[in-house]
This record gives sequence, structure tokens and C-alpha cells, in this order.
Amino acid sequence: MDAPLWSERALPEPLRDQLPPWAWDLHQAADLTRSRLDLRANVLGAGVPPGDIAEDIECLLLAYEELASNGFRHGQPPVQAAVTAAGNGWLIDVTDAAPDHAPAPAMDRDPAFGGLGLHLISRLCGDYGWSVTADRKHVWAYVNVDTAA
Repeated sequence: MDAPLWSERALPEPLRDQLPPWAWDLHQAADLTRSRLDLRANVLGAGVPPGDIAEDIECLLLAYEELASNGFRHGQPPVQAAVTAAGNGWLIDVTDAAPDHAPAPAMDRDPAFGGLGLHLISRLCGDYGWSVTADRKHVWAYVNVDTAA
């Protein structure tokens, strides 16, 4: 499997029509499940018709869970996650207090042992990267909405 390049890149600039982000503090494993359920409710509650872009919503939820769980497992507390609806998609931003530990896709690992989340993100998301701002690492991904659906 070719490894995606997780290069250091700044978060995309905020878009003019950007809505306030949905945000969560992740302190324990149960927070991952709670925040994913909350994200789903927020997206559906924002008037997004689930029948039209159901696959995009599932992609968002999967990408969110992968990035948030990586932050929780491999980052340093406090871990925070935010999702912003803007333009034709959603920006996921997971931050932690380990700016000196870049995200590293697993290489030459049996998929049965996990560690393929960053590879998955690179295939699901239109854009992704990481950066350091104010002593916090940001690992981010942008999930596009398929406007042709």
C-alpha cells in the first residue's frame, strides 16, 4: 500500500459562509462515542437532508471518529475536536498538546493490528494535513459533500 503523505500544512482559511464550529473536549473513551453521536445529531439538526447526502454524512462520521480517536490515543491532553460546516463540506480539526509528534501513517503493518486510520482519511477526504499553532498540534481533514448527489 502506498503511504499517503501527511505533510505539515496550515488549516484552510475560514470561509465567508462558515458556521460556528461544533466542539468537544475528549477526556475519556466514552467522550468519543458521545461526540460522534452529537456530531450526527448536529448535522441532521442543521437541516441536512440525510437521503441526499447520506454517504457524505457517514464519511464525515468515520473521518471524525478516526481523527478524534487518534488524538485521544496518541496525543497529549487536553484533546479537543471541532467540526465546522463551511462551503461544500465539513472541516474536522483535532488538537492536542503534543506539537512535537507529527501524525505518522502505519507502514508495513498487518491491517488486523489496526493503525490504518490516516490511510483511510487520505482516501476519504478531499484535503488533509497537520500544523502547529500556539503550542498545539492540529490534525485536520476536509470532507467534501458530493453536490452531484
